[in-house]
Amino acid sequence: MTDPAHDSFDFRRQRRVGLAGIVAASLLASGLWLGIDYLMSPLPGMDNLGARMLLTLKCCCVVVLFCLVTGVEAVAHERLTSPAFDPLAGFETHRLRVNQRYLQNTVEQIIVFAAALFGLAAYCPDGSAMRAVVATTVVWIAARAAFWLGYHRSAALRGLGAPGMAISMIVLLYVTSRFGREIAGTVGAIVPLVAFFAVEAVLFWGTWPVEDD
Repeated sequence: MTDPAHDSFDFRRQRRVGLAGIVAASLLASGLWLGIDYLMSPLPGMDNLGARMLLTLKCCCVVVLFCLVTGVEAVAHERLTSPAFDPLAGFETHRLRVNQRYLQNTVEQIIVFAAALFGLAAYCPDGSAMRAVVATTVVWIAARAAFWLGYHRSAALRGLGAPGMAISMIVLLYVTSRFGREIAGTVGAIVPLVAFFAVEAVLFWGTWPVEDD
């Protein structure tokens, strides 16, 4: 029989490890993003919106290759060399389960990332500003790799990939705020941010564990 007290302790320990990983990874990701944004040479020919969209599409292609295709390949190779060749047989190794979860998570997050990246490129007026698109792409790829490798070590260490989702969310908030400003000025820029963080607060409040007396 499973000991509830032991389960609770293990959950809290894993959560501490996960939170520590998130903090460390966020600091490294911030340094990497800023380093690329400030040290990379401005990209030529980016004054035209079409050129910026084309570069963003190319960045998305690189992301799909290194983050999504590699996940598909990892699952395919697992199935090719084990009884998991028949998906209906119910055979799964721990490595296969982790790879499947990585793949599913990447499919979900890559949609958020792509929308954020194209929105960011739309508001980057020149080659200097477009360095942010490249920086965001590099950080997102690195975060996916950290998530994948960390997950193979332990469930808690998948938190190393948190900066990937964080940067997509930050960029989307920036794009939405800029768009709101175009429509309704300062109020239009602030209202979407307030609404989003209100939803986040509700979600946080609704899932926060209640301590037993």
